[in-house]
Amino acid sequence: MDTSNSHEIIVNEITPLFPAEASKKPKTPLPKRQLGILMMLQLVEPIASTSILPYINQLISELGITGGNDAAVGYYAGIIESLFFVAQALTVLRWTRLSDRIGRKPVLVIGLSGACISMLCFGLSRTFWSLVISRCMCGFLNGNAGVMKTMVGELTDSSNMAQAFALFPIVWCIGGFIGYVRLPFMGGIFARPQDHWPALFANPFWGKFPYFLPCAVAACWFVLALLMMTIFSEETLSTRRRPMASATLGDSSGESLPQQSMAYTPLKSLLTPTVVVPIANYAMLASLDVAFGALLPLFLSTPTYLGGLGFTPSSIGSWLAFFGVMDGVFQALFFAKIVDRLGPKRLFCMSVSCFPSVIVMFPIMSWLVSAREGVDHAVKFTLLCQLVLMIIWGMAFGTVFMFITASAPTNTVLGAIHGLGQTSASMARAVGPVLATSLFAVSKERNLLAGNAVYIVLFILAGALIWLGSQLPDEIQDRNE
Repeated sequence: MDTSNSHEIIVNEITPLFPAEASKKPKTPLPKRQLGILMMLQLVEPIASTSILPYINQLISELGITGGNDAAVGYYAGIIESLFFVAQALTVLRWTRLSDRIGRKPVLVIGLSGACISMLCFGLSRTFWSLVISRCMCGFLNGNAGVMKTMVGELTDSSNMAQAFALFPIVWCIGGFIGYVRLPFMGGIFARPQDHWPALFANPFWGKFPYFLPCAVAACWFVLALLMMTIFSEETLSTRRRPMASATLGDSSGESLPQQSMAYTPLKSLLTPTVVVPIANYAMLASLDVAFGALLPLFLSTPTYLGGLGFTPSSIGSWLAFFGVMDGVFQALFFAKIVDRLGPKRLFCMSVSCFPSVIVMFPIMSWLVSAREGVDHAVKFTLLCQLVLMIIWGMAFGTVFMFITASAPTNTVLGAIHGLGQTSASMARAVGPVLATSLFAVSKERNLLAGNAVYIVLFILAGALIWLGSQLPDEIQDRNE
């Protein structure tokens, strides 16, 4: 008997039983310098969006937009928060497709410059329409989110993608912390600085524009990020890359002519189930996440007689900053390890399954406040449990970015794929705040379902996301596989 043949038969029969073990390859080292620059750029994005949240409701009230109706603040806050995503949804695909042709860096320069100018305009706004124009300007000129995810996809493969995309929620949390926290950054205490430091900010300008300082500090971050990117970052698009940069980025072969021509491929041909399913998950995930992000500060600031917690802007900033710190630490320490242990799909499904419980805790806190006639330790403990569940929920973003990146057939359409994802997410994010805050206002004004109609709608949408997650592919592979 030929023992070598029998051994070969045994190996061939056993190997398929352990596909993960057989296909697992050593991790490629991350390009730390390039990723560090990208994370610096990513850091300024949440600063711009989250720094307005602790005081946006108070700003709307002070401008007299609602005519003194506190319950209607949610309508206008939702509109202001959604306008950025509406404008971004209309243009982000064009920016990412443009980056497939002219390179990633030129598009990032335009996006950072536009965001900087729009933040300054927002701080100088004294009417509802000036707030509208400044937020729309930021969205129209900003395609950075899709382009940065594209660059991460070009810098990584399936072995180290989880480590790279884990950095996005970490940096977002850090940016949120900087935007929300009271001391010594931008959130509650930088708003209305003449109240905190009357001697230093005695000029009448600060009385006329009490919310300009946090916007100006955010604009300085954009300037710093623009300088860092211009001087130190390398182009990642292979057809626009300098020869010496190829070795640095781990790809010296370049793209073939057929691959280069795919940069001009009609979008319709890219809308395959492999691409559409991850994008649909990202859109629903983004919609629910931004709905919660708009609903939480509104719930915290709403007076207790309307079912909220009646927190001050500084208290809201402290709670959100605490959540940002804990979320960032957890993502940094455990995300990549959990992905390796559970797999991207299982982790995504586990994360999104937490959202129904998150929503249920809102009416529980309202009931506790009414039953105990105020906010006590039981209410704060429930709020803490809600934030812990949101940390688990946050891991879904890193995994869905991995699925979207892996769905692109070549790098030359990776920008278009992420552009489609970002467009869908921006449209969803445009609907999310308006849906959440408006439903909250209607629920409280008309006492729909005892004021809980908004929570029931979000609960149903969370169930739809859980089903969408089950449609994702079981494994992630590199495009060259």
